Amino acid sequence: MQILLTNDDGIHSPGLHALYDQLQRLGQVQLVAPAVEQSGVGLSITYLHPLQVREELQNNEHYGWAVHGSPADCVKMGVLEYCEERPDLIVSGINSGSNVGINVLYSGTVAGAIEGSFFGITSVAVSKAIETQPDYEKTARSAVDVIAQILDQNPPEGSLWNLNFPDESFGHPKGLKVCKLGVRRFKEELEKRIDPRGRPYYWSGIDYLVNKDMESGTDLREVADGYVTLTPMHFDLTNHEGIKQYNAVDWEL
Repeated sequence: MQILLTNDDGIHSPGLHALYDQLQRLGQVQLVAPAVEQSGVGLSITYLHPLQVREELQNNEHYGWAVHGSPADCVKMGVLEYCEERPDLIVSGINSGSNVGINVLYSGTVAGAIEGSFFGITSVAVSKAIETQPDYEKTARSAVDVIAQILDQNPPEGSLWNLNFPDESFGHPKGLKVCKLGVRRFKEELEKRIDPRGRPYYWSGIDYLVNKDMESGTDLREVADGYVTLTPMHFDLTNHEGIKQYNAVDWEL
């Protein structure tokens, strides 16, 4: 099996290294990841200037490719240039911090998996909530076990999955729940501060879990309660019920 691995925390992140080691159990892994952190870039791509790439070595042997671009750029480069054959699986992570709820729309980690899904390849985003010191090796072992079970289900080509692990403070996760995204948000905050010269500046995205509606049965709630969550997703944003409703309208130009 040919596996393409990427992330958004950068090619030197510990979560990526741990997942790289564990994915060897499933097949041949080609690592193509951002040269520097790309958190929060979503599905951005580079097209106004060339993509620069360097080879990364480990113990004087090929380790992967570092791309000066986004996770989506990395997946394009991996599929079209660096994988010896078309990947059977694309994995993005392990992200340092959960990617749950509407955060999946901002996440570079999830964007890497979405880009893989665009290519018609089964793709999994892996993230971990972090409040205490994380054990990436343990999380990587469990993540690959779950990924293997996903593959055992023979998912359709291009299937897209979002996998989140709770914080280490729970010890062992309480279990795994397949659940929906927690997309309802009742509050958003900006924190205004003043710099030494009296000019205002702002921090956004602080304590985002606190500022979300922790609806029961969502990935937000279940990860906060100590469960691993698995959410099957798709990138079709069409409101299909709206198509039916508004096709009945006699539109005028």
